Amino acid sequence: MPRGSPELTEARREEIINACEKLYQTMSFKEITMKEIGNVTSFTRTSIYNYFQTKEEIFLALLKREYELWTASLRETMERVDTMTEDEFADMLARSLEERAQLLKIMSMNHYDMETGSRPEHLAAFKIAYGESIRTVMACLHQYFPDMAVSQEQDFIYTFFPFMFGIYPYTFVTEKQRTAMETAGVNYVFMSIYEITFHCVKKLLHGSTEIDSFLQGGRK
Repeated sequence: MPRGSPELTEARREEIINACEKLYQTMSFKEITMKEIGNVTSFTRTSIYNYFQTKEEIFLALLKREYELWTASLRETMERVDTMTEDEFADMLARSLEERAQLLKIMSMNHYDMETGSRPEHLAAFKIAYGESIRTVMACLHQYFPDMAVSQEQDFIYTFFPFMFGIYPYTFVTEKQRTAMETAGVNYVFMSIYEITFHCVKKLLHGSTEIDSFLQGGRK
């Protein structure tokens, strides 16, 4: 670890993450190298290794930051809005992800490669941010749907979070992919991040309501 104040260390880390983020706007994960990242920082490429040993660690840090920003947005909504209907909650969650397309883009990559290519301390820091996002969505469900059973909240989480990994590939396609789909005769309707998320959340909430009504009917 380089010598210097914690503020300098954090500033250097953020500059590296920002450089990676900038490159990711026009380059793919495979195309980005430590050399490319070093070329858009204000210090030497070799200095990057004092903070991150692999590009996987840098991408994991970028993903961590994206989760933290998403979580902060959800927390802000919870503080500002006390109650929501199912439609309002689905709309809120869909809009929150629509604003974080980069989160979904990074999620669509191979997490196994990013995690295995990172040191334990970097992986642990990421898992803390990821875990906080899950707890925050659980808190949203508890606040806006107080009658939802814990098991139903868990069912929502265990369905919605894996679903998030597929949002980006289903909503962003290249011309090559689109042409291949047409050539293969695949009749696929492309949807936006908002549309696919809204419909998923509505179905999950509606399913929970149906189960709850069934259980209540059985108790009579």
